Amino acid sequence: MKLSSDLRRAKCSAAVFPRLQNRRLLLLTFATLMASTGWAAAPPNIIVILADDMGYSDIGCYGSEIATPSLDSLAKNGVRFTQFYNAARCCPTRAALLTGLYSHQAGIGLMEGDSGFDAYRGELSRKAVTVAEVLRPVGYRTYMTGKWHVTSAKGPQSDHSNWPIQRGFDRFYGTITGAGSFYDPATLCRDNQFITPLNDPDYQPKQYYYTDAISDHAVKFMEDHARDHAPKPLFLYVAYTSAHWPMHALPEDIARYKGRYDAGYEVIRQARIKRARELGVLDPRWEMSPTVGKWDTVQDREWEIQCMEVYAAMVESMDRGIGRIVAELKRQGRLENTLFVYLQDNGGCAEGYGRNSNANDVKGKVFSPMGPDELQTKMWPPMQTRDGRPVLTGPGVAPGAADTYVAYGGNWANVSNTPFRGYKHDGLEGGISTPFIVHWPAGIPESRRNAVVNSPAHLIDLMATCVDVAKASYPRQFKGENIPPQEGLSLVPAFLGRDLPRTAPLAWEHHGNRALRDGKWKIVTEYQANQPTKWELYDMEADRTELHDLAATQPEKLKELAGQWQAWADRVGVQPWPLQRPAK
Repeated sequence: MKLSSDLRRAKCSAAVFPRLQNRRLLLLTFATLMASTGWAAAPPNIIVILADDMGYSDIGCYGSEIATPSLDSLAKNGVRFTQFYNAARCCPTRAALLTGLYSHQAGIGLMEGDSGFDAYRGELSRKAVTVAEVLRPVGYRTYMTGKWHVTSAKGPQSDHSNWPIQRGFDRFYGTITGAGSFYDPATLCRDNQFITPLNDPDYQPKQYYYTDAISDHAVKFMEDHARDHAPKPLFLYVAYTSAHWPMHALPEDIARYKGRYDAGYEVIRQARIKRARELGVLDPRWEMSPTVGKWDTVQDREWEIQCMEVYAAMVESMDRGIGRIVAELKRQGRLENTLFVYLQDNGGCAEGYGRNSNANDVKGKVFSPMGPDELQTKMWPPMQTRDGRPVLTGPGVAPGAADTYVAYGGNWANVSNTPFRGYKHDGLEGGISTPFIVHWPAGIPESRRNAVVNSPAHLIDLMATCVDVAKASYPRQFKGENIPPQEGLSLVPAFLGRDLPRTAPLAWEHHGNRALRDGKWKIVTEYQANQPTKWELYDMEADRTELHDLAATQPEKLKELAGQWQAWADRVGVQPWPLQRPAK
């Protein structure tokens, strides 16, 4: 019965793509049959989904009330990691994900600006290789949609040598920069060519919305791949900007969350931690960190509620797009042998962009409409819509529409990061913890479906995992440059329920915020008032929410871990914060 159903599915694939050559159909049928019976004869397709500025509890299968049925289904039929880590902020996370190195080794210890040190050049290092560059030699076609954000060269006349097409991708649709309007994105490109939503000859939806555009192009690249390169495996990197500020969402999506957040921060946090414990992604022993913000004293409460309603709508819209990607894989008969990964680039964002009114700044100003070829260059206000309206910020400006620019604020970010302390930028768990979902029917036994993995893991492990499953070779040299060894481990043993053979600790530094995790122990500092705080020490098995500092009672362990952090920092090029440009 199993074999006959697989054959029927393969016949459906042939019907969908009648113009494919017989050879391609035979190869696709064979790959589908082998994958569905648990043996991946061919290297798997690999799809990596990266969301933006979202917290640990922001999707349904990690405790959220936000509707994410696509991700929930992938988790139910795959595995979830409970202690997976990112690099605390947009650029460093993307650099580590793409290269399998710590972000400092990849040239992006901070953001895009060049600070004079090799670890802080603000450019993806040529001494690092991307996953796409490693997979191409073993036959993969490589595609990317969404946010690049690992180069300072963002203008039409700038050096494109560090853009996706030049760093191993066959096709690209997305933005080079890190943020901007969802209705008129800054630095929007197709391959190496700047475009606008109005002058793009290949994509003219009834309503342009960047999240949908990212999803639609991911599906389009998959369709083109099936038509033109069916025998080859594909690598697809989908980097959404949802749910990064500004809070932009379509009215019909916002409407579904009307009233959902009227009860306020504490009620939502308590509901999330209860559900996350029931789902097995939080240990019941871990206490809730204190709630930030008192709901009964919130001014502009209606506006505060609207911010979270829009945020939730942004997440649901992204999940719907992920569902379309999964549906296309099913349609092509590729889902069984596709390694599908979902994660987030940092924790919930407490940045206050757009939280204050700009009414006085735009008062009396007249903006001319922009032509279809005129590029939107600004990422945040003061700015205008393409039809000539000023973009407004602050309380009283209902978020969601193209002429608004509002962030949801630190109190809601604390909800996103339930139950942890800290935010984007921080080495605290709220800054570096992310959901991590893996779905791969051909590579994960049925007995492991809907399982959780409690082993700590990190972005640096993605390169090693891709090299492993693709049977690729990680180079020692590439284009004349010596390439550092991989930092991470293949996660395949964890998919199968085995421990990861990690011997080196995991470590972080960003903006002077520092952390190190070695087994159950973690040390962390925050950079406050222009100086780092003292190291804190936590037992992550008993107290992952970092509420009981053991530094005073475990001084030898603290000293040991601090020494490990310093050795790591010296090795990868970390500099004291604030950065001082080196003398010439």
